[in-house]
Amino acid sequence: MARSRKKPASAAVPPSTSVDVGRQLGSAARRVRESQGLTLTDVAASAGISAGMLSRLETGHVTPSLETLVALAGALGVRPALLLQQVGGDEEGAQRVPAGQGLEVVRRGTRRGHTYHLLAAQRGPRKSFEPFLVTLTDKSEVFPGFQHPGTEFIYLLAGSLTYRHGSHSYPLGPGDSLSFRGDVPHGPETLDKVPIRMLSIIIYDGES
Repeated sequence: MARSRKKPASAAVPPSTSVDVGRQLGSAARRVRESQGLTLTDVAASAGISAGMLSRLETGHVTPSLETLVALAGALGVRPALLLQQVGGDEEGAQRVPAGQGLEVVRRGTRRGHTYHLLAAQRGPRKSFEPFLVTLTDKSEVFPGFQHPGTEFIYLLAGSLTYRHGSHSYPLGPGDSLSFRGDVPHGPETLDKVPIRMLSIIIYDGES
C-alpha cells in the first residue's frame, strides 16, 4: 500500500492588509506627534481634520487617504515618505538607519537651522526610548523650555553650549554628557560654539 505524502507547510508570508497599513501609519504618526509634545487638537487643527478622526487614525481604526496623509505629515513637520517608511517592516527585527537617513522631526518651538533626526522608531502603542541626533546651528535662537515624560540623556559630539535644567545651567563641550528628569523644564540656554551635534536619548517608564 502506497504511503501518502504529507504536503510541506507553506512558508509564504501573507501580504500586509489595509488594516495593518493603517495601524502602522497611525502608530508612526503618534510617535512623531508625542516626540514633539503636540496634542491631538494641535495636529488635527493644522491638518484640517477633527481630533476624533486623528485619534481613530493613530489607533489604526481608519486608514488615511493620500490627501490626509500629506496634510498630516505637513502638520507634523515631516515628509509623507518618512511616515510610510514605517509600514511593512519586521516588528521583531533590528533597525539599521544609514547615515543621514533618520526620521527628521520638528520639535515644538524650534525654527530654522535646527534638525532633530529620530534614529529608531519603535512600533506598537508603547515606546520605551527615543534616540535623536540633534544638530543646532543658529546661535540667535531662543529655545522654549521642553518638558516630557521619562529621563533624558544627552551626549555632546561637537560644538559647545550651556544647557538649562530647572534653575541650573550646565556648560557642555565635546565628550560631556548630562542626564536629567524630563518633566522639569529644560533646553539649550546659549549656543556657545556652532555647529553643535549631540545625541539625545529619552527613556520612558512603563506608563509611556
